[in-house]
Amino acid sequence: MKHIIYLILLTGCVPFLSCTKDFLENTDKTQLTDEMQWSTEGDADIFLNDIYGSLPNYWNQPENLDNFTDDNDAGFYYTSYNWKQGIVSPAGTDYTVWGGITGSGDLTNWPATFTAVRKCNTFMAKVRAYATNFSDAWRERRLDEVRFLRAFFYSELWMHLGGLPIITNVPDRNSDDSSQLYYPRSTFAQTVDFITSELDTVILNAHLAVKYNRGDAEAGRATLGAAMALKGWVQLYAASPAYNAAQPAAGPDPYHVAGYGQFDANRWATAAATFRQFLDQFGNGHPYGLFPDLSSLWYEANEYNSETIWDRQIVAVTMGSSFEQYGGPVWINGAYYTWGNYNPTQELIDQFQMANGKSIQDPASGYNPQRPYVGREPRFYQWIVYDGAPYKMDWMDKQDTIYTRIDKVRPSKNQIDFGTDDVSNTGYYFKKRLNPLVRPGGGAISGANFIYYRYAEVLLGYAEAQNEAVGPDASVYNAMNQLRARAGLPNLPAALSQDGMRTAIHQERRVELCFENKRFYDLIRWKTAEQLLIHDRHGMKISNSIPGDNSGVWQYEVVPLNHPHVFLNKMYLNPIPQDVIDRNSNIVQNPGY
Repeated sequence: MKHIIYLILLTGCVPFLSCTKDFLENTDKTQLTDEMQWSTEGDADIFLNDIYGSLPNYWNQPENLDNFTDDNDAGFYYTSYNWKQGIVSPAGTDYTVWGGITGSGDLTNWPATFTAVRKCNTFMAKVRAYATNFSDAWRERRLDEVRFLRAFFYSELWMHLGGLPIITNVPDRNSDDSSQLYYPRSTFAQTVDFITSELDTVILNAHLAVKYNRGDAEAGRATLGAAMALKGWVQLYAASPAYNAAQPAAGPDPYHVAGYGQFDANRWATAAATFRQFLDQFGNGHPYGLFPDLSSLWYEANEYNSETIWDRQIVAVTMGSSFEQYGGPVWINGAYYTWGNYNPTQELIDQFQMANGKSIQDPASGYNPQRPYVGREPRFYQWIVYDGAPYKMDWMDKQDTIYTRIDKVRPSKNQIDFGTDDVSNTGYYFKKRLNPLVRPGGGAISGANFIYYRYAEVLLGYAEAQNEAVGPDASVYNAMNQLRARAGLPNLPAALSQDGMRTAIHQERRVELCFENKRFYDLIRWKTAEQLLIHDRHGMKISNSIPGDNSGVWQYEVVPLNHPHVFLNKMYLNPIPQDVIDRNSNIVQNPGY
């Protein structure tokens, strides 16, 4: 599916469907009528692939959701810098990353989402109207693909805004019936039920493949695995403390758009059951499972591996990723390469355990604060660039060593300076998910797909939901220890309490999923943002006790970053754009705005 959009534009057919038209026909495709657009499966697929093209591309922007969390220190010119000062307003209409005030919407915003929803509704209506032009098998598969895509678009916006207008038809703009155009917001519960019921239909129909593998003709399309994983995540999110309570985290909610308005412990069990179904039917390598090499899971050569459940297709150069431009060390072998946007905070660094599986706070761990990068767990070395770290990507002709220390004798261009340039203010960079083949600065030239959901999240989701529903039973331990074994860590200690297991799960999510746009949603749904996002973050300042000639010892000092942090309860949700409310008086605002 990688080349689908471009081959369609050139030939009018898709590579995994036989073309039934003469390649040299003279039909003017610039003046498409309904009869032409929906006359064949190939023509209808052109419309569908435009919907796939509407999937958010989180690779190609210099800011992602991790910038809004306590894991990353980002630049002052981004929307996250405003948001961390409590500057968020429904008056904003700028959904870009450059200093907006709409909130933590990333590329997910009201206009983009409902444009995509309208495309989905149009496709479904037209395929049904012109049903005789398509085979039953094609029609069943494609309708369920679009049903999944519509549910995915809704889920992305729902996590930021709560209850949404549920629109499943194509509004008649010429109708005198205002209800055809001006939909009210559904409640939080109704929105959850709509998304999960749509996914249930896809799962029960079983028209889609469970999974696609590299080289499959339809790789990249929606699958049953993606539908079940998304359903479990939506249920987990909804069962979490921010929404599963008498009053939602955002504040008083008279319209029930920001949460359920009552607590129900069974919601945890419902999420656990969905994840359990995934593990039983599709997990343990049949066909989904943990990919053995974490350091290369995201590489282009490993696309559609056993861990990938749902991703966005990327094509190098023509529809490529520019992710490598924005993160990683700024200076490599003396040359400027990246913007250095992804700078792990000391708070995140401290979550990586020692190789013996113990927390660095444990006196028995062997951690030495003056040798903090010795003896850490494998993921630390795979994903974090620290002072003195060896750095070698495939595109580099020789290895570099990255120094962030303040060195008066042999200064490094990556030296921490706490300034406003691109060099990290935390003393760290990351290398997780960077394409090793791509030289940063070349533009959108990476072809690595963006993974929305992977198998590790199913294990983590099951462990969390099951622990909340019944406590840390053997199945919870099994899920967690699978992840720890793959990460090179020993099993969790036996006989943890429910609280102890909850702490272990939260810690594992933070490390395993770091810099994957997940931490923000966890802070929100766990209702911990109000405690964690009001404090300054920290970096590591390293200097020699005798700086004139470095004849002393290198000293490691955790220092504040002196960046503002404000979190107000209303920020658990983004505001509904004021221009939406101005156009549709049936839309109510979120609490606090």
